[in-house]
Amino acid sequence: MSPRLVSVIIPAYNAIDLIDEQLQALADQDYSGDFEVIVSDNGSTDGLADHLRDHRLTERLRLRRVDSSGVQGRSHACNVGAAQSEGAFLAICDADDRAHPGWLTALTAAAQQFDAVGGPVETATLNTPLVASWRSFPQAEERFDDSNFLPYAIGCNFGIWREAFEKIGGYDESFTAGGEDLVISWRLQLAGFTLGHTPDAVMAYRLRPTLRATCKQMRSYGAAGPMLYQAFRDHGMPTTKKRNLALIFLSLLLLNPLTPRRLTPVPRGMWFAQTSFRLGRIRGSIRHRTFFL
Repeated sequence: MSPRLVSVIIPAYNAIDLIDEQLQALADQDYSGDFEVIVSDNGSTDGLADHLRDHRLTERLRLRRVDSSGVQGRSHACNVGAAQSEGAFLAICDADDRAHPGWLTALTAAAQQFDAVGGPVETATLNTPLVASWRSFPQAEERFDDSNFLPYAIGCNFGIWREAFEKIGGYDESFTAGGEDLVISWRLQLAGFTLGHTPDAVMAYRLRPTLRATCKQMRSYGAAGPMLYQAFRDHGMPTTKKRNLALIFLSLLLLNPLTPRRLTPVPRGMWFAQTSFRLGRIRGSIRHRTFFL
């Protein structure tokens, strides 16, 4: 059964330069049902509120801005957006990405069989080939499942029925710098809900445009790992085996940027990104007093 109304929720912080591209992409969706768009403004200081007040797509998108500045973080912004939305199905995306035209149709269609559903991202549309080479993502048909624990849906391409969202209490707001998408995906599954994947709900994903910014983001993602392990080890989340850990650091050593390019297939930017991720794990292990590399 299709939802009577879908609520598209966009957590946003200082997104005035990029959000119009996403809003236009939502206006261009081929979805035949009714949907609203909720921009959850997490304390922007760039004039986003004024920009959205009389936006040209307000009527087309049933566009509303809600204030989520009370607590900094994507999780809080999503929770506030969900609380102030009206749809039976919540579709969550980011302000700086761009939904493919069939995104919402595919997401809601797949949701007929699951309590929540995710889709793939592609990096070719919004990034230069160089920037796109710094990160790797699963193929469209593949789920996000790189944790050795449970699969998850990436946060910028996630749909969930309101009933399931409310039963698990929404997003965990203690995760403020990464990992919140894994947490909600895992809590759903551990609570007995189903998480699906549809390759047709594609989101064009905007990467950080500089290597410095990419490395900063990857350190933040890495630092969330020990916190995830603290939260889910009693549910069976494994730590990294010593042998695998040794192989990871050995590969980073052997494939470092001083290695001649003809001897390594790994782009140098990807090496810096992956090394930053592992450095984040070390930092997070110290901060949370939990060894998880």
